[in-house]
Amino acid sequence: MPAAGYRFAGFELTRLHRRLTVDNLRIPFVVNRSADAMAEELRRSEVTVLLAMSGYVTVPAAVAAGRAGVAFVVHEQNSDPTLAVRFGARRAVFTLLGLPGNSERLPRSELVGNPLRPMLADFDRSAIRARARAAYGLPFDGPVVGILGGSQGAQVLNAAAKAIAMAAGAPVLHLTGPAAHGLGDVTDPGLPWTRLAFEPQMHNFYAAVDLVVCRAGAMTVSELAATGTPAVFVPLERVRQAANARVLTSVGGAEMVPQDEIRRLPDVVARLVGDAPGRSAMAKACAATARPDAAQVVASRLLEAAGG
Repeated sequence: MPAAGYRFAGFELTRLHRRLTVDNLRIPFVVNRSADAMAEELRRSEVTVLLAMSGYVTVPAAVAAGRAGVAFVVHEQNSDPTLAVRFGARRAVFTLLGLPGNSERLPRSELVGNPLRPMLADFDRSAIRARARAAYGLPFDGPVVGILGGSQGAQVLNAAAKAIAMAAGAPVLHLTGPAAHGLGDVTDPGLPWTRLAFEPQMHNFYAAVDLVVCRAGAMTVSELAATGTPAVFVPLERVRQAANARVLTSVGGAEMVPQDEIRRLPDVVARLVGDAPGRSAMAKACAATARPDAAQVVASRLLEAAGG
């Protein structure tokens, strides 16, 4: 945040454990203490509207906004709303949604999309593709498969990466996450498998690839739509990502492989790599769901909530 020019203020948080544990007894006390600290900061900074972008912080933020007399807006990125957003939505002037789904049942909800960086919201693959592929050392022609597990990587995708690379018959660009779980040794020097721990400029990643194998986090789904990139999802079910994946699978923009069927993944990827017309149709279906103006719409709702 400071690197982007914004002051950062941190507050104590704790999460709800979905099992019987004494740790959950701390939650009301931590929420109350953090809400008081947040309310004091809101008054000191003369804030007029507060936006909560889901996550645990939404709960004390909603309470703090009420104590400070500040307009409160909540944004849910996912198709299925979190418990924190359900709590915050009852206190919000607006409930803004990143993806369609069960979240549309929340009070005063409006589907606006997930805000993306300008290079993704205004994405032009043809303008940067050659430069991106050169930067990654990839060939200029032919399909490239991307593997993406989020900023921390995904162990199940990392473990499947070598089989995907071997089955695809195409170069693979793999964002492993810093820990690079389960990759093993690369013994075949001809294996077309380029690995990076992290990519801060994700527009380059999407420009370089033609098909992405990934989890189904809300931001990933929105990025795939904005960039018109076909995907094969392996959703993380403990956080109900399948609902996010269905936003694209339901329109033909992606396919889904449940994690307990992960052995099918290399064959599914290989089939799509060999089907250029099919990928083209998937890309168009993805792009049709995009909401590139999400950041502007969110900003306008904040001004409206603030009375500006």
